[in-house]
Amino acid sequence: MATGIKDKVAILGMGCSKFGERWDAGSPELMKEAFEEALADAGIERKQIEAAWFGCWGDGINVGNSSIPAAMALRLEGIPVSRVENMCATGTEALRGATYAVASGAVDIALAIGAEKLKDTGFGGLPPPFKGTFNDLWMPMGSAPAGFAQLAPYYRSKYGTSKEDLKRAISHVSWKSHQNGVHSPKAHFQKAVSMETIMSAPMISDPLGLFDCSGVSDGSACAIVTTPEIARALGKKDLVTIKALQLATSSGRETQTNDWDGSYVATTRVAAARAYQEAGITDPKTQVSLSEVHDCFSITELVTMEDLGFSDDGRAVFDILDGRYDRDGAMPCQIDGGLKCFGHPIGASGLRMAYEVYNQLLGRAGERQLSNTTIGMTHNLGGVPYQGIAAISVLGLV
Repeated sequence: MATGIKDKVAILGMGCSKFGERWDAGSPELMKEAFEEALADAGIERKQIEAAWFGCWGDGINVGNSSIPAAMALRLEGIPVSRVENMCATGTEALRGATYAVASGAVDIALAIGAEKLKDTGFGGLPPPFKGTFNDLWMPMGSAPAGFAQLAPYYRSKYGTSKEDLKRAISHVSWKSHQNGVHSPKAHFQKAVSMETIMSAPMISDPLGLFDCSGVSDGSACAIVTTPEIARALGKKDLVTIKALQLATSSGRETQTNDWDGSYVATTRVAAARAYQEAGITDPKTQVSLSEVHDCFSITELVTMEDLGFSDDGRAVFDILDGRYDRDGAMPCQIDGGLKCFGHPIGASGLRMAYEVYNQLLGRAGERQLSNTTIGMTHNLGGVPYQGIAAISVLGLV
């Protein structure tokens, strides 16, 4: 019987590039920036890495297909390198590949790296004219803002939430992230934004205004993983291990049956349940110290608080307005500013989330450092609420 990966894999080192409009760097330079930080943090030589997973979403507008761009940028001589793509969950998918390789005993040390460079390609997050057979068949006129905005009316209808209360809550989500992002030197946006500015911003897709939407960005993040035994043999004393790493992919049930009411993201709930079981978490409200979730849009973060079990169903609006997920709240969320402040270089985002949790657990987060952090969680979401991929990692100290 499968026993899961809890505490079988430790993070030896992590790195993250500066995110933003990186006109000064191409994808190879962004990867090198993150990789060199991770290599120094791990305290190993490049030649000790035995396998690598490279997460990159947009091969047509970025570095090209295959794993060769990563192998060349990082001079990974002769080792197996795999390129993975799983929509916006691509970064966590790369971490999953490296983690499973170590947990299985196939290799001792593995690398997961994600990178995306979008700002100089003209990519703005809206769909291109032709997206391949799958997307053209199922959502030919869809866009990300419109897809996620549809959560709002179904949520309001189910729980009797007024339009005004929901707007104030999602505006608070964006306000909180921008407050936190001020203290993140690697974030794309490091500027506090007032509630008045957020609530009066131009509408993108009702109820999502300009500040309810994350932007695109350039960036890279990576992790080097090994076994706890090897980490200790290399001199590591404070270890962050992977307690759980789970993915759930939509089977089409949301759009092809009457089971889904449109007020939540079903794949997140499935992945969270599996992750909690794997990590041995029985009460996420009290056992999870902090979270980094996929706040591509502020309404997404609101329903994610319920999908992850942090708020009871129908209560996230009230918990958000009460400050439960603020920096000084009971369960801080997006303490680095999240996608709202880092932007969303798609292949890198999942690993960027893990980078913040890793540093918080080790007490290295500088001005952002929280107290008493023992368990952190990342939530990375690809696709749209009615057809997507949820990826969750649980990291913790041993």
